[in-house]
Amino acid sequence: MHYKLNEKILAEAEGLHGELLLLIKELCGIPAPSNHEEKRAAFCRDWFLKNGMDAHIDDACNVVVPWKCEENAETDVFMAHTDTVFPDLSPMPMKEENGRLYCPGVGDDTANLALLMVIARFVVRHNLTPDRGIVFVCNSGEEGLGNLRGSRKICETYGAKMRSFVSFDGTLEGCYNYSVGSVRYNVQLKTEGGHSFTNFGNRNAIAYLASLINTLYQVKVPQGGKTTFNVGKIEGGTSVNTIAQQAEMLFEYRSDVREHLDAMIALFDATVSAYNHMGIEVRPEVIGLRPCMGDVDKEAQATLEKKISALAVTYTGKAPDFHSGSTDCNIPFSIGVPSCAIGGYIGDGAHTREEWIDMESLKKGLAFLLALVLDSFRGKNPELFCG
Repeated sequence: MHYKLNEKILAEAEGLHGELLLLIKELCGIPAPSNHEEKRAAFCRDWFLKNGMDAHIDDACNVVVPWKCEENAETDVFMAHTDTVFPDLSPMPMKEENGRLYCPGVGDDTANLALLMVIARFVVRHNLTPDRGIVFVCNSGEEGLGNLRGSRKICETYGAKMRSFVSFDGTLEGCYNYSVGSVRYNVQLKTEGGHSFTNFGNRNAIAYLASLINTLYQVKVPQGGKTTFNVGKIEGGTSVNTIAQQAEMLFEYRSDVREHLDAMIALFDATVSAYNHMGIEVRPEVIGLRPCMGDVDKEAQATLEKKISALAVTYTGKAPDFHSGSTDCNIPFSIGVPSCAIGGYIGDGAHTREEWIDMESLKKGLAFLLALVLDSFRGKNPELFCG
């Protein structure tokens, strides 16, 4: 059974709406591409310190806020990622219109990051004693080629102690409860190239890269679960009158079935080997590897999902849709830790320049995520709840 927060706490949470919006806007003004989150991480650390909290930045650029972990053998982890998918190193345009706040990255994951920060401060200000140790994390490297760097580090540090792992990521409407694994490559291809007229007939790296892509795209994915592949970026060549000596691409496979991902990797290796045997120099480099689902206790996972669903109904009026995804939860899932990723806002346009959040939805989102966190305190702080 999951209890409802008492009216005093709900009123306090609702009163934080304006401050929460200001924090989101301030965070949006600090660019944080994957692997370049330092400025946003420093802001988060300083914000925690100014609010009387113990916070430090680890060697993966995570801002870590442990709360009463020393006396606890078990730990619950709550995190939200600082990085965005956009490469911009200068602040991106922001506007408010019809109750919406528009800015690239505003939802994924800036709004959730601000929600985590405000909730962590609530816990510390009230000096609440958790049933287990709590670790709040503003983590690095969730997007793209960040390769889940921050989540990996947290699992290295707390893995043996972690009882549950919740990432504030996505919207109120969906919850990720199963891993989609992936492998990502940078593939470089080289030929002799030459002048487009004088050396006509020499092998063109761009043409052979196109051929390689076409070969990879002829493959039928395994049936069962979901398996995908994608070329996300291609580069190469020198000029319009040069036979390209070099070309490269970013390529990935994804699957929610480990055996299917392994099969696609084996097929990729065989294809690359065939092109190398033709005298084409193909050099693949693995630049990202996200594990598939590990051996997670089904009962413990179901308990976490039921709690999230029940609390969502209580505070938003609707249970989220549960589905698989590639998130920070991939790492704890791979070592058997019950995990879920869910956000605290309604919005759309993630990973586009038109991304927006509904500002009013943050009220329900804050109440929901606060209740989710405070459920880890309920045993020793029953006064937080009524019913």
